[in-house]
This record gives sequence, C-alpha cells and structure tokens, in this order.
Amino acid sequence: MAYDTHTTLWTDREEAFFRSATFEVQRQKGPHCVSTVLAILTGQTPERFQGRVNTQNPVSWSEALAEYGMKLAYCPTDVRTLKNYLPELIALDDLFTLSYYTTRNPERILAEPDAKGWVTGSHIVLLHRDRILDSARGTVEDARTHPCNDYHTKRIFRVVPVNHPRGL
Repeated sequence: MAYDTHTTLWTDREEAFFRSATFEVQRQKGPHCVSTVLAILTGQTPERFQGRVNTQNPVSWSEALAEYGMKLAYCPTDVRTLKNYLPELIALDDLFTLSYYTTRNPERILAEPDAKGWVTGSHIVLLHRDRILDSARGTVEDARTHPCNDYHTKRIFRVVPVNHPRGL
C-alpha cells in the first residue's frame, strides 16, 4: 500500500444526525469552555458538567453526553490549522466539536510542559452545519470567517447518537 497523505474526516458523506437540531449559544464564565460546550449540546448549565468531566479527557465528555442520547466520535486529524479541515466539515453539514490551540506560535505547541505540566492554552467550539457556536465570544458566526481557522488543530469530534457504532 502506498503512503497515503490524506484521509477523509468521515467516510459516509450522506450520514447526518443533527442537521435539524437547534442549539443556543451560552457565554462561558471563566475557563470553562468544555463544560459550556457540553451545556450547549444538552440544553443544561455548564455547572452540570463541572467536576463531572476532565477537560483533558474527551472520553469523559462523551460519557457525560450519553444520558442525553449523544456521544463523540473521533475524526482523524493532525496539527494543521483548522482552515485545512473546515471545507470538508462544512460539506458534511452536521455537528462537530473543534478544539484548537490558542497560541499562534507552533513551537509553543510542541514545547515541553513547564513545572506544573502546562504547555499552552486551547479552546473548544461547536460547528453546526456552517456555523461556529463560540462560548468564549458568546456568538454564532460563519465558520468560514471565524478566527479559529487560523489556529492549529488539537482535536475534532463528530457528535453522533449514543447507539452509533463509532465513538468514544
């Protein structure tokens, strides 16, 4: 098999789960983007998830979504900027979480952690169809022009029904 430099983010291009769903953006208070994204997905408050999920463990996010009929499915990515993935994600026309590093310095992303284990900050937003729901900004914006496009990818997950065969 030849070396493959590209893979699709999702193999079934016709599959859709949350196109017709509606979500209300919530403005996060403090460094709580993960719990606020989970709150937006479920219609709950961020406090419902604080202390229940580990912000660095997407498996815990997926487990928290299960009682609401959802879970997360990994999309294969690397550290390129999100603008490299957005056209394909928008074409899939569904619901995704996009996590990205908040530094513009690629060397910082690859640096060794400091004495407390800190490397660099990150943020998570929702992509629903072609709109970004951003809890830090408290806005819903066109994905093509949202500032996340210029940041390096940390993780991308598709939100799928809890009974879907793929997922965390």
